[in-house]
Amino acid sequence: MLQAIREKTSGWIATVILGFLALLLVPFGISQYEVQRTEDYAARIDAPPSWWPSAPSWWPLSALWEHEEVTRDEFRMAFERARQQQRAQQGDAFDAKGFESAETKLRILDQLVNQRVQKLSARAAGVSVSDAMVRKEIMDIPAFQVDGKFNYERYRLALSSQVPQQTEKQFEALVRQGLEGSLINVAIGESSFYTPAETDRLLKLMYETRDASVVMLPPPAADTAPVSEAEIKKWYDTHASAYRAPETVSLEYVEINAADLDVPPPDEAALMARFEQEKKQFVQQEQRLASHILIQVAADADAATKKAAEAKARQIYAQAKAPGADFAALARANSDDPGSKAAGGDLGWNTKGVMVPEFDKVLFALKPGEISEPVKTEFGWHIIQLREVKSAQQQDFAAVREKLLREESEAARERAFNDLSGKLVDAILKNPASLQAAASELKLPVRTLGPVARNANEGILATAAVKRQAFDEARIQDGTVSDPIEIGPNHSVLLRVTAHTPERALPLATVRDQVIAAVHAQRTQAAAEKDADALLARLRAGETLAQVAASRNLPPPNVLPGVQRGMPVPSPEVSDAIFAAPVPAAGKSSPGKATMPGGTVALFTVDKVTPGDLASMPQAQRDRMRDQLANIAADEELKTLVTSLRKGMKVKIVERNL
Repeated sequence: MLQAIREKTSGWIATVILGFLALLLVPFGISQYEVQRTEDYAARIDAPPSWWPSAPSWWPLSALWEHEEVTRDEFRMAFERARQQQRAQQGDAFDAKGFESAETKLRILDQLVNQRVQKLSARAAGVSVSDAMVRKEIMDIPAFQVDGKFNYERYRLALSSQVPQQTEKQFEALVRQGLEGSLINVAIGESSFYTPAETDRLLKLMYETRDASVVMLPPPAADTAPVSEAEIKKWYDTHASAYRAPETVSLEYVEINAADLDVPPPDEAALMARFEQEKKQFVQQEQRLASHILIQVAADADAATKKAAEAKARQIYAQAKAPGADFAALARANSDDPGSKAAGGDLGWNTKGVMVPEFDKVLFALKPGEISEPVKTEFGWHIIQLREVKSAQQQDFAAVREKLLREESEAARERAFNDLSGKLVDAILKNPASLQAAASELKLPVRTLGPVARNANEGILATAAVKRQAFDEARIQDGTVSDPIEIGPNHSVLLRVTAHTPERALPLATVRDQVIAAVHAQRTQAAAEKDADALLARLRAGETLAQVAASRNLPPPNVLPGVQRGMPVPSPEVSDAIFAAPVPAAGKSSPGKATMPGGTVALFTVDKVTPGDLASMPQAQRDRMRDQLANIAADEELKTLVTSLRKGMKVKIVERNL
């Protein structure tokens, strides 16, 4: 029997059949392996090979696809960088809990995915990063430079100080990866442009002005018709988000403020001892009474202008040195300094460091009555006259006593604050779930606040850091006392959440009166809009705004000449509607309406449109605008391109790894 099986399976037909069966079985083995494998990346991007863009993604052809991964470590680093940037921008207003949201994580991951998509696309297009590009990028990094030039020792030291340390090859690979991910971005940015004609057209629209006439319609009579139970239920169901009680907390807290502490004033002996210790600090610096004549010359002036300014300065210097010369008169006649010219060049009393270094050096080298040769500074050429000198003098105790008293009192308060804060924290550590016990031990009052919602800003909740702790999940769940929260210099608060009520829907019975009032308001507004639409139809039929206003005994239209785009006249809503109206034909007006906050409806007509005057706009401003528009266009083009490229790739996000 075995011999018969062997004979039947030794031919070429049998070999083909067995090979086909093997191909059918292998995918199952591979897929089983894939299922069992742990996905340790945050995102994976698969792209078909450049030589077969339509290659199927099923096995075994999926092996031909190219792959890029965003590792969990890469995502964490990018997320932390974004966190630090936002914290630096927002300061105390930064919401750490809000930043941890799934939306924020997916947004940052999406940016990393787009970089990988660009990298794969650049590789498929045959675009590569050369070693020379990597070297140039590294050498241009300011952190690796000394006096504006690349320094190899600084480079090595910077890499060795990283945590963890990086080798040169690892850093070069990181730089290469960054360049590969930005090649398309750079190419689009360099190739995108706005033509002068497009720029001029947009500028004419941006700086366009419109002459308009506006009539405010009086509010209609308030609706008082009965509201049925069905209407009440329908409004409540369709506006459920408006009838929710916000999340609230109740707090107990202890506030420590150095300004409120009872600290005895320092005695005279302590003040005198400090004066003796710091006596060298209480020396009145040498002062010099000076005048000058300035011959102004710009730093970017041409050589001829600079030479002429120096020659003029030397000529005035010679005049000032002549016997019987009047320096003040020369200053009034020749100085380019508007602040001192009228006063004969008088600069008043000066101490070291007040003037620019070049001026300072010469002034403090002169003797009373001397006049310096012309001195060059960033402002031009100066001729300096030293008129009088007050030598440095040691101040006595009486002159500085108030300053010492103030500083010593502040230092004493700070020491008392730190001591009390430390004792309070130590007491709380013995029982973190109780604030009352620690406060009683130190005879500090425990205050209460609440229930308060997240949008509350009264009292200590005016400080964003306090509010974050008040609504922190850990504070709410375990009821422990927070660490000291600084709300000002030597002013902190420790709090504990005593009660928490999550956001919840309010039952209809509770908000019934609010719902009925909302239905009445909606009916009233609908009546106002209907009335305005009827009047607008009359304007479109040919009546003037003045005729429509007169028919309702309303005041004449308010004429608004030269309204600019974005000008909130008479309100942002009306201004936006005026600029959204079509340009009127010659001798005609374009009517429209706008509803302002509060429900007031405004009728208007656009009577004249004046394009922006490009002739009065400097060419440099137009060029800057064109560059800005090109950058905006490049961003939009890149977004569109990346969106298109992603459609041809497979992107897998593993949210559990974020």
